[in-house]
Order: sequence, then structure tokens, then C-alpha cells
Amino acid sequence: MNDATPDTALDETTSAEEIFALAAARARGSGFTYAGSVTPAEAHRLARLGAATIVDIRTRPELEFVGRIEGSQLVEWRAWGSTDPHPDFVEKVTADLGTDQPLLLICRSGVRSHNAATALTQAGHRRAYNILQGFEGDRDEHGRRNTVGGWRFSGLPWTQS
Repeated sequence: MNDATPDTALDETTSAEEIFALAAARARGSGFTYAGSVTPAEAHRLARLGAATIVDIRTRPELEFVGRIEGSQLVEWRAWGSTDPHPDFVEKVTADLGTDQPLLLICRSGVRSHNAATALTQAGHRRAYNILQGFEGDRDEHGRRNTVGGWRFSGLPWTQS
């Protein structure tokens, strides 16, 4: 679900409401049922404003070896090596974060977070958003990540263990 949508021109005056409206329009335009899709820069702005929580759904090994976004909440979508989502993913998100606040879901490339946003929406979460391009973005022509889109490519803050 990696969308080639370029980052919007954000500045210190861009409001959370403007970003959420743009995100909703993207989701409607793509036929998605969840609340919306945000670019990495938009997600960063929303988190900085305190308007949303970033939920990293990658596996713990991905966070430990690839890097993480400070302040994000880890709720694994699936276990390392598994192809199936955790059966208690929705319940874990609900227990940790509730059902009403905006949740910005991020994975490696935007595919798992798209599926997780869909699952949360089907379970009654009205404010689940997918972070387009994910943490590492798509692979380039050489099969490498972090060169085409994504949180890291966008130069947003992250840390490595």
C-alpha cells in the first residue's frame, strides 16, 4: 500500500485538521475504509502537535535492528516469521490506546499498516490512519530500501538500538 503521494508542503502553520482532511481525501480516493493515509512528514507533524499517536506495528526485531521512532508505541501486527496477524492485535491496541484517539500506523513499507488500519476500522476504530511508505519505503532498482520514500528517507527523527 505504498502510495507515491509526495509529501505536502508542511510548515509550522499547518494544522492537524488540515492534515486529517487531506488524509481522509486520500483514503476516499483510494477506496480505503479506514480514516485516512498520511505521509511520513504529516505523521511527524501530527505527533509533534500531540494530535495523534504513532503505533509501530513492526516486529520487535525490526525495531531493535532497523531503528525506531522515539515516542511511538509498539504493538506487533504479527510475530517475527509469521504470515498471520496476532489474533489479539485489535484487543491489544484497544487496551493500550483506546478506540477514539487518532492512531498513525507504521510498518516497513506501508503494507502491513494498511492491513492493520483496515482491521482496526472493521473492529470499530474510527480514527486509524496508515503512514504511507512506512519506515523504510519501497525497494529501489537494486533491491535496497531507505532510498525511495519512507520515514528514514524523509530525514525524520529516529533512533537505532
